This record gives sequence, C-alpha cells and structure tokens, in this order.
Amino acid sequence: MFDSTIRRMPRPQEVARMTTGEIRDAFLLQELFQPDVFHGVFTDLDRMVVAGAMPVRSAIALPNHKESGHDTFLERRELGAINTGGAGTVTVDGTVHTVEALGCIYVGMGARAVRFASVDSSNPAKFFILSCPAHAAHPTVTATREDANKVELGSPATSNERVIRQYIHEDGIQSCQLVMGFTELGVGSVWNTFPPHTHNRRCEVYHYFDMEDRVLAHFMGEPQATRHLFLRGDDTVLSPAWSIHSGCGQGNYKFIWGMAGENQTFTDMDAVNPADLR
Repeated sequence: MFDSTIRRMPRPQEVARMTTGEIRDAFLLQELFQPDVFHGVFTDLDRMVVAGAMPVRSAIALPNHKESGHDTFLERRELGAINTGGAGTVTVDGTVHTVEALGCIYVGMGARAVRFASVDSSNPAKFFILSCPAHAAHPTVTATREDANKVELGSPATSNERVIRQYIHEDGIQSCQLVMGFTELGVGSVWNTFPPHTHNRRCEVYHYFDMEDRVLAHFMGEPQATRHLFLRGDDTVLSPAWSIHSGCGQGNYKFIWGMAGENQTFTDMDAVNPADLR
C-alpha cells in the first residue's frame, strides 16, 4: 500500500517557524516495516518514493499507484533496495535474485513484476526501498556487503570512525540518477556526516537502523537555522537539497543513504564549517 497523500516539503523559511510536531510530520517517516505489507510514500523530493517491505509469511508484490502515471510502477522508474534483515530474495519478471543481509539490489526501468520474499520466516528480510524517475533502462544487479565500494573515514579521536559502503553510484551499479549505499559506525563512534554539508543538486534520504533501543539526534535545516529530530531504529528522514543531514547517537549504528537529482557525483557537496552552524 502507498500513503494516500504525497509528502510535500516545506520551504526553509517555513521550517524556521515550525513546531517540533510540524517538523516531525513533514520530514520523518516511521513504521515502514510491517509484516507482509508493502508500505510506500511518494514525496516531492525529485519524485522519490520511500518504502519498506518485510515479508514474513508470504512474498510481497511491488504494487502500482496512480501517482506513477503508468500501467506498472517501474515503467518510467528505477528502484534500489538494501536488506537490513535476514537473507531474502527479489524476483524480477520471473528471475529470482538472492539478496543477503546488508546486500543490495538495483531494478531498472521497465521491469514489470517484482516480488520480495524472505529465506527464513523466523528471521525475515527487511527491504528498505528507494525509487526515482528514470529515462533509460539499466540491468538488474545484486551486490553483497563485500562487493560494495568501501570508503573509510573519521577517527576514534573525533567519535566518527565509519565505513561508507557504496552500492549504486557512478563507479558501481549503474543507474539513471539513483545513488544508494549505507554507512556503519565503529564501536565508540556516534557522529555521522560531521562536519555537515548540503548539496543543492541532489536531495537525500537517511534510514537509521541497527540501533537496538538507543536514541539518536538527527540535525537538519539550513546551516544558519538548524533544527533537530530525536529518532529510534528504523526511522527515516527526508532531506531537501538545502538542508544539512547529520546525526549523533547514544552508541554506534548504521544508516542507509540514498540520493537523486542532477548528478551522481558522491563528492559534489558544499561543506559547512561547524563554527558557522546556528
């Protein structure tokens, strides 16, 4: 199922005047994972769709929605999914693809029938899904955690030692505009994406997981007018191009990041000096 309304982003000058509840209603997605249910949300961030699929007793078919404007959901869209649960499979037009824990699958424009399933119902797969418009077809590709391009950043001294694993990007799995991967923080590290940045040519989505019962503060907004959200595991934040996106938790965690927009250059960002944050 899809939410009945499109999640529309406020302007930055409106965010500066919003209450905590209004900010959460605008930028936070919760409870994407429901047993045997596809839960999707259309947004106006480069027409991104954010969704979750947790098959337990039966496979979950990728549904269509009138908002796609076509007979099938992927007629003019592409899709990426990262599995944050147990081993799973994704069947694309009759071909079964195994997606291991922390593995990724890309499904290109034109695929007609997609089904998500778990290998073991006692340890179900949890597919975090992003989809955006596409203009050319690329083949379906899967990748394991070890296949991802690995980038090591930060240090224990600054509490931000982390490994970025890039799946769908300009030098990895090819796509039209979708970029996707995940970041895992080292034990004792709590800060992500700090110092922060913005990138006016791309929107971004953060999905936090592997947090157990810990709480995390996600910082957002224009650099000179920041706001924050307190999050739990499996919460997702929508980040417009003008907003920073950074977090600090009670302990280490992982988060999926996904982008869409004018380019796929991972380093195309405008850095913000922490001393200039307000």
